Amino acid sequence: MAWTKTPTDRSVARKVLQTEAAAIVALVDRLDENFDRAVRMLYECQGRVIVTGMGKSGIICRKIAATLASTGTSAFFLHPAEATHGDLGVIQPSDVLLAVSHSGETQEVLRLLEAIRRIGATIVAITGNPASTLAQAADAALDCQVSEEACPLNLVPTASTTAALAMGDALCMTLLVEKGFREEDFAKIHPGGKLGKKLMRVDQLMHAGADAPVVRTDTPMRDVIYEISKKALGMTCVVNGQDELVGIITDGDLRRSLLDNTRLVDMTAGDIMTRRPIVIDASTLAAQALLIMEQRKITSLVVGGKAQSVAGVLHLHNLWRTELF
Repeated sequence: MAWTKTPTDRSVARKVLQTEAAAIVALVDRLDENFDRAVRMLYECQGRVIVTGMGKSGIICRKIAATLASTGTSAFFLHPAEATHGDLGVIQPSDVLLAVSHSGETQEVLRLLEAIRRIGATIVAITGNPASTLAQAADAALDCQVSEEACPLNLVPTASTTAALAMGDALCMTLLVEKGFREEDFAKIHPGGKLGKKLMRVDQLMHAGADAPVVRTDTPMRDVIYEISKKALGMTCVVNGQDELVGIITDGDLRRSLLDNTRLVDMTAGDIMTRRPIVIDASTLAAQALLIMEQRKITSLVVGGKAQSVAGVLHLHNLWRTELF
């Protein structure tokens, strides 16, 4: 059928979005002790969370499993049909089976129940039918029933799959908070991609040890200039006899000192250093360090160590290489 070049009838699209939004909002009042029980089972799981579902529900299951895994809970998707043909062997008594079925009567899922009970794993169900076989067999069943699908024919799983996905997200995010999952934890399991790089800590990026430019207060300016040139960060830290940070010297400090002092080579680091430099903690996120540099219009930050020592130096170039810009 040829496309007629007339304005699209957006009423169907509006109806779809309104129906799916209503399906999600309706879930809020159904968060009860069953939801609490499901969260506790996932929290106390000593094994893996195995998410299973058939058809469109199976696609939702893959997303739920991926969200769990990306937030610190060991999880993976198990195809229910494949499970009854040998893959049941992956399930252990310490696991939790999270089964998704809108009808609660999906045969491929129901065939797993007897075996799961025999193994001893816990069962959590997300279903649109609280009276279904799956819901009754589960240790905790979450009610995701919808009044209608967003499909104009009321046939294609739309609002029901949206509701199941939203309930899965609610489980995952509640579990994340209960476990105390932090940005640093997220960064550890997301080393790739822009988001993971923004969550890197400065101790993963800084110049440390022999690569960090450091001189003492009594270091002659000739050696100070050599240290700055050798380490190529445009600055050096200055420490006292107890290795405590007391200042920094930048290329800008050198230029200003040359204008004010014709005998710069006769001076020491302590004579021209800038006192009270900005110091950040080694656990600071790279994105936060970048913000400080932008606000202060500087290109390097000293990373503090124990007892006011220098743990390292973070340069703007280190952040460029993480593609934070």
